[in-house]
Parts: sequence; C-alpha cells; structure tokens
Amino acid sequence: MGFEDLIPAPRKGWWVPPRGLFVLDEETVLCAGPGTERVAHWMRDVLGAATGLPFREGGAQNGIVLSIDPAMEPEAYRIVVDGYAVRLDGGSAAGVFWGAQTFRQLLGPHAFRRAPVDPARREWDVPGVVVEDAPRFPWRGLLLDVARHFTPKDGVLRCLDLMAAHKLNVLHLHLTDDQGWRLEIKRHPRLTEVGSWRSRSRFGHRASPLWEEKPHGGFYTQDDIREIVAYAAARHITVVPEIDIPGHSQAAIAAYPELGNADVIDTASLSVWDDWGISANVLAPTDTTLRFYEGVFEEVLELFPSTFIHVGGDECPKDQWRRSPAAQARIRDLGLGDEDGLQSWFVRHFGTWLNARGRRLIGWDEILEGGSRAPDGETTAPGLAEGAAVSSWRGYAGGVTAARAGHDVVMCPEQQVYLDHRQDGGENEPVPIGYVRTLEDVYRFEPVPPQLSAEQARHVLGTQANVWTEVMEDQARVDYQTFPRLAAFAEVAWSALPAPAERDFADFERRMAVHYRRLDALGVAYRPPTGPLPWQRRPGVLGRPIEGAPPNV
Repeated sequence: MGFEDLIPAPRKGWWVPPRGLFVLDEETVLCAGPGTERVAHWMRDVLGAATGLPFREGGAQNGIVLSIDPAMEPEAYRIVVDGYAVRLDGGSAAGVFWGAQTFRQLLGPHAFRRAPVDPARREWDVPGVVVEDAPRFPWRGLLLDVARHFTPKDGVLRCLDLMAAHKLNVLHLHLTDDQGWRLEIKRHPRLTEVGSWRSRSRFGHRASPLWEEKPHGGFYTQDDIREIVAYAAARHITVVPEIDIPGHSQAAIAAYPELGNADVIDTASLSVWDDWGISANVLAPTDTTLRFYEGVFEEVLELFPSTFIHVGGDECPKDQWRRSPAAQARIRDLGLGDEDGLQSWFVRHFGTWLNARGRRLIGWDEILEGGSRAPDGETTAPGLAEGAAVSSWRGYAGGVTAARAGHDVVMCPEQQVYLDHRQDGGENEPVPIGYVRTLEDVYRFEPVPPQLSAEQARHVLGTQANVWTEVMEDQARVDYQTFPRLAAFAEVAWSALPAPAERDFADFERRMAVHYRRLDALGVAYRPPTGPLPWQRRPGVLGRPIEGAPPNV
C-alpha cells in the first residue's frame, strides 16, 4: 500500500527515492518520545495484535520513532519512512495518533485485524514514503443515536475504533429522547428504572407500520460512561453528550410525571413512547423542571469532560404550552411574547448555567428561534447564551444565521449527511427513508456555506454526520447505513478538497476499492457498492410508498 491509497487523502505525499522498503520484524523497536507514550501503547496493542510483533521499547535504529514537534499544527503529523527507520512526528499527541492511523493503512488491510491471519509471517513491508498532513476542521463528528435503539457499551467502543480509523474526533452521543433514557442519574433513578425501557417498537414504512411486540431498552451505568470516555480519550476523541430539552422528553416525563404539563394532560398516564416522530409531550417550563435538570446536568458534567454539552432544543411542539395556564403565566411574567420566546428562555437558562461552570452549550438550530428580527427581516440570535454553538441540521440557513451573529457552528444538514437516509432510490433498500444520498453525494458535500464571509466562516468549527436509529435495530443495520458513506464524509471533514464539482470522485472510488478490504478486516457490514445483498433486506417492509418522505433531491 502507498500514500495514493489513503483515506482520508493527505495534503502531501511522495515516494522516498529510490523506492525502498522498511521491514517490520521481531527486532523492530518502538521509541516513544515525551508525550507520545499513550500512542505507543495503542500501537503495541492494536498493531501488535494484528502483526504478532512485540514492538519492544528501544532506540531509533530499526525502529518506529514517535515525537512531538511543537512547530506543527496540533493535529498535524508527518511520516518519513526510509531504509533506516519510521519517523512519526505530530504537533501534539493527537497529531502523532492520526499519523499512526495513516501508518496502519500503509501496512495493508491485514493490519486492521485483531490477530495475525498468517501466524508464520514475521515480516511486514512498509513503503518508503513521506506523508505530511493536517485536518481542515477541528470538529469532525459522528452522532450516534442510542436513544431510539440502544447500542450496548461494546458497540459504542467499536464505534470509537471505527471513528479513529477515519480520523474523526467527536462522538456526539444522543442519550435521551421520547423513546428511551440511556444514562444513569443517581439522584433520579427512575430515569433508567422506568425511562430506559419501552414496551414495543415500530418498524416498516409510515404508510403501513409493523410492530415488534417485545420490550426494548438498556442504559449505561456511570462506570460504563467513564469507560467510554476514557476509551475515546485514548483515541483523541471527545464524547459530547446530548440531554434533550425541552422537547423529545416523554421518557423523562414517564419516569417523573411532575416534569410534564400536568395542568393540561394526565402526565401520570404516560409511558415511554413506542412510536417514532415528534411527541407532543414536552417539559413544563417550571422551576421544578429547571432544578431537576440542573441536577441531571451536574452529574453529566462529572462524567463528561467535554467543553460542549448538547441540549437538543429541537422539534418542541408548543400546543401544551399554549393551553397551559402555568406556561402562559411564565410567558407574561418574563415578558417573552410567545411560546417561541419561552423555548428560547428555557435553553438560554441552561446556556448561562453551563457557562458559569466553564462549559458551553450546543443545540440544534431551533435554539435560534425566539430571537429578535433585524431590519431586513432576518432572524438574529441574541437570545443565545454567550459561547453557545449551533448544530445546523435543517439545511444551511441555521448555520448562516448563527455564524453571522458570532456563534460557532457545526454543519450537519439532513439533506447531505443524515446517514439514516437512503443510499439508493431502489425498492430493495432496507426500510428506505428520507432523501437519497449516494456515496458520491456525501463526497461532494461542502460544510462551509458559500454566503459566509471569510470572517464569518471562521465560526464553522467543522461538520458532523448523524446516524439516527429509528430504523436501525442492530449493529448490522447501523453498519449498512453508515458505511461506506462515513469514509466519504471523513475525507470531506479532514482533507483540503477542492470545490464540490471539482472533486475527483473516480479517484475516491479507486481508493475505496482498497478501503473496502480494510472495512472487511474490521468486520464492518457496509452496503456493497453494487447494492444490498439478499440477507441485508428485510422481507415484508420493502417496495411500498413512503408516506411523508421528502422528495429525492
């Protein structure tokens, strides 16, 4: 393998003349400079398992030498392979780690296995190359929705390994929703005792849904989360938790009915929702609710060291607030004007609360609603707390508004990077939903809105692909929807690509022919480039119209 086969594509790469090989064998040592010890541990653990080589500690001769070069960008790396050594430098330990991921690709697909395929093989050839690389964006994210269908802890750890292999560095963990609460909160045990299980689950098309008549659920203990966060940190991945407020909260209300709008509905009769969509049951804007969630977030902050805490803030129906005397009194008392202003106040409260504790709020682009209007009629975002950031999912507009108002943005428009959406328009796609977004469509996605000025574009922290799991009941379905498109997304997030129309998709497909072998070695049940295999289809739910689905654009 050479640098021409790498994914994501590096900024620079060339052969060391004359083309030669460095040979890894039983005598190859690993020399970890100051600050690179954890990367060396990862290399011994992962590459040692795949190759069967010990990679003992040693000096620079016949060795792999890891070092930090403060003159480089923090996540940048440089690999030099010649006949004497492999030198891997990075601007920080993270840069060295991303270089190690590239080095793994240079070893070939078998380097992605957990044990040697040929135990008798004691030599591994590494091509003589130089690779210099650095990421385009500091936020290269993947959202994993564990609320709709629960992903056990081992599945999350596997997800982190797959992210690391693609140089993604933010796992957005969607922990709560109407259909389940997945995080142990010790001061509120019913959130998991009641809120983590639903009686059944829907599958199939909206036009003719089917039901799986068995309970579904699960949750992560706080020790599980500590393990996940530590595992991610060792791979230079930040875990950003999402606790949804004030909508998408029926599971919490089922556990603690006082959180709901009990003055207009019988909240005590609610259960964890067993359907998909947007529940009308939202949090009551009361002091009781605020204090409850402050307690939740106190435990969240103890578990997650991430700068950003995601609070959702999306798809909050206002009908119960319109009918609620308590909600209407709060609107009048605070001079908020309407229910959109009430939602903005609710979110802003937690933005200020998080700021006071050295953290930053991030939410879906609905948190922009309830702001004032500029003279030209465009919504501004003065209602957001200082330092709040926006996940722009309903297209580019939310990101543009936020960036122009001076707020940081993560671009994740559903029309481009929602990986639960269909990969093909054919009737044989398993439970096909949403827009058709092919591998090429994702590869041509551009995260920075063209209407932003250079100064405004600096507020684009990066981009994120979102994996919502309403129609993904197990790991195989998550794999099928996520891959290979996540490889294309990873290149968009990392590499300095030209404008979308000028991108060389044919070359990307050539490199993917190699990358599929890496995914095979990792055990990823990706969608084959030729289409779904018979076992990947789900009989009885295919080939019917999709009620309410957006057009294929």
